Amino acid sequence: MKFLAVTLITDSRDPVTGALTPTRERFREVVAAAELAEELGFDGFGVGERHERPFLSSSPPVVLGHIAALTRRIRLFTAVTTLSLLDPVRAYEDYATLDHLSDGRLELMIGKGNGTAQRELFHVTPEDQWERNAEGYELFRRIWREDKVTAEPRFRPALAGAEVLPRPFQRNLRVWHGSATSRESVDLAARYGDPLFSANVTHPIGPYAELIRYYRERWEHYGHDPAHAVVGAGTAGYHAAPTSQQAVRAYRPAFARYLAFHEQQGLEPVFPTLEDFVERSSALIGSPQQVIEKVHRYHGEFGHTALHLQAEAGGLSTAEHRASLELFQSEIAPVLRREIPDPSFPDFQGARPCPASPSGSSTSSRSRPVPPPPRPSTTASTSPGGRRPSATPATGSPSTT
Repeated sequence: MKFLAVTLITDSRDPVTGALTPTRERFREVVAAAELAEELGFDGFGVGERHERPFLSSSPPVVLGHIAALTRRIRLFTAVTTLSLLDPVRAYEDYATLDHLSDGRLELMIGKGNGTAQRELFHVTPEDQWERNAEGYELFRRIWREDKVTAEPRFRPALAGAEVLPRPFQRNLRVWHGSATSRESVDLAARYGDPLFSANVTHPIGPYAELIRYYRERWEHYGHDPAHAVVGAGTAGYHAAPTSQQAVRAYRPAFARYLAFHEQQGLEPVFPTLEDFVERSSALIGSPQQVIEKVHRYHGEFGHTALHLQAEAGGLSTAEHRASLELFQSEIAPVLRREIPDPSFPDFQGARPCPASPSGSSTSSRSRPVPPPPRPSTTASTSPGGRRPSATPATGSPSTT
C-alpha cells in the first residue's frame, strides 16, 4: 500500500486566539508539511485546488513547484486539478513545466471540483460542468502525448496543428480521477483505464463502496484487465496514539474545528459527535492496531491500495501531529505495506524521461469524438493490487467530484 499526505490549504484560524493565520505563514506551514512527509517516508504529497473561501489552494502548480525544489524523493500530487474550470492548454503548460522541475515526480488527480462560488467565478454551469471536465481531460491527455494537436473542442478555441511546449518529462503521466458522488467521473476513469481515487471523507462507507464497484464494472465493460484496476481512498481524519483513549482525547479540538466549519458553511454535520465520527466515518483515530484494523475493513470493501492522510495538524498541536505521523510510519505503515499489496503500476517508483521529438513531427487528428483507449497489454504487471474487493463486512465509514 502507498501513503499520501494531502492538504487543501484552508485559510485557518489559530486554535487558541481565533485569529486568522497570515497567508504567508499558511504557505510556509504547507511547505513544512511536505518536507516532513518526505522525511517520514510518505510516498506522495498532494495539494488540492479550490477557488473560493475558506481555501488558499488556487494555484497548486506554483505550490508544488516550490515543494519540488525542496524535496528529492516524494511524489507530487494534485488533489484535485479542476479541469472543468481550466483551459486544458494552460493546465498542460503548467504541469509539463512542473514535471520537469520535479524530475518526473508529478502525478495528477483530476475532477470537476466542488463549490458554487468557484463555478460562478469561471462561468461554469451545473449543466455543462461534466462535459467541460471530460473534454478538458481528453484534450489535456492528447496534448501530453502528441507533439502537435488538431482539435475542435466545444469550450475553448480550436487547435490547428498546435505545438504546446514544453514537452513533458514523463512518457505517460499517471492521472487519477477523483470521485465523491458522481458516476460520470467514475466512468471517465474506467474508459481511459486510469486509476480512481475515492474522496471517502464526507459520508459513511456505503456510497463510496457503491461507486468503486461501479468503477470496476465499467473497467471491464471497456475491455480492461480487472487485475489492473487501481483504487485509492481518502480519510476523514487521522490521529494515532499509544492507546485509543489518548487518541480520542487529543482529537477533540480537531473535531470541534470540524463542527465549527460545518456551522460556518451552514451545513448539518453527517457525524454530530466525536464518538459517531470515530465509529462511522473513514477517520483513523485510535491505537495503531485499531487504525490497521479499520484500514483493513475498508480495504475489504474498496480493494484500495493507496491511502491519503491529512498533511496538516488541523486542530492538533504541531507536536501531537508530528508524533502521530511518526507513529503511523513506525507502527502502522509497515504492517499495511506488508499485508496490502502496492498499486499494480510497474513504474510507480520512478518516472522515465520522454524522448525529444523531431521538430515539426505531428501525430495530430481530430479530437471529437475521442475513442476509448486500447486494451492494456497483458504483459503488464499482474499484481493483485487491483483485484476485486472481498465481501468483508465494514463498519464506520481531497475536493473531488
